[in-house]
Amino acid sequence: MLPLDLVKTGRRLLGGRGRGRPPQSDLKRAVSTAYYAVFVALCKNCADCFVGTGATDKNAAAWRRVYRSVEHGFARAQCKNKKTMARFPREMQFFALHFVELQEKRHRADYDPDSRFKVGDVQTYLDNAETAIRQINDTSIIERRAFAAWVGVRSR
Repeated sequence: MLPLDLVKTGRRLLGGRGRGRPPQSDLKRAVSTAYYAVFVALCKNCADCFVGTGATDKNAAAWRRVYRSVEHGFARAQCKNKKTMARFPREMQFFALHFVELQEKRHRADYDPDSRFKVGDVQTYLDNAETAIRQINDTSIIERRAFAAWVGVRSR
């Protein structure tokens, strides 16, 4: 599953012209999908940085293990640490800011039955997710590795 494909899925849920206003269930699913797009990008970044991108039988299991090891709550807490995040390039700061924001929106969308979303807001969330994903992918490997260690590995 590719992160930008999830953004496209979220956009499809908003529908096209002439379809009318999408139901809240589609808007909520699009919000959730925007968050999962950045979460998948984060998991992929961690796995790529720690294991590598070459798919071989030897490293496929290790790659999946790292990919699945990223914890939503821990990553969020690390992204909210302003002091440490200030040391990262602005692209990583943008990613972290929107990771946190989108996680909060996803919680509202998935767990608050009274939550309501507007099409324009959901479009903005999807735009921010796409920008965050592109920025993390365009950041230097040195910074991506440091960020992967920051959000994916607990200190003792």
